[in-house]
Amino acid sequence: MEELPIRSGDDVVRVRQQVRAVAAQAGLSLVDQTKVVTAASELARNALVHGGGGMACVEVVTSGHGSSGVRIGFTDEGPGIADVDLALTDGWTTGDGLGLGLSGARRLVDEFELTSKPGHGTSVVVVKWSR
Repeated sequence: MEELPIRSGDDVVRVRQQVRAVAAQAGLSLVDQTKVVTAASELARNALVHGGGGMACVEVVTSGHGSSGVRIGFTDEGPGIADVDLALTDGWTTGDGLGLGLSGARRLVDEFELTSKPGHGTSVVVVKWSR
């Protein structure tokens, strides 16, 4: 497992690079590599912009059926998300973006788990499986 700090835009780039390398190692197709890298980029940027920075943990995982994939966990100690359902709605945004970050990331991966408590930060874990 690779743990990567997210404190700057350069760190977001490093997360993207590590996710691409691990996704390739896990045997994901080029299309699926691109999907998981895009999701990771959105989630890393969210941790930086909305959470004030955080951590990403990237690892290869294996399912009970023998499939391999990549799991990425993001954590931050930011203000948290008051309404998770609203935050996962297409078009909803707290900033000047398109409001597709969380909902778009969720659509790009096979598993998506978001935990957040106002005042206590946010945790997002995503998994993309090889086909």
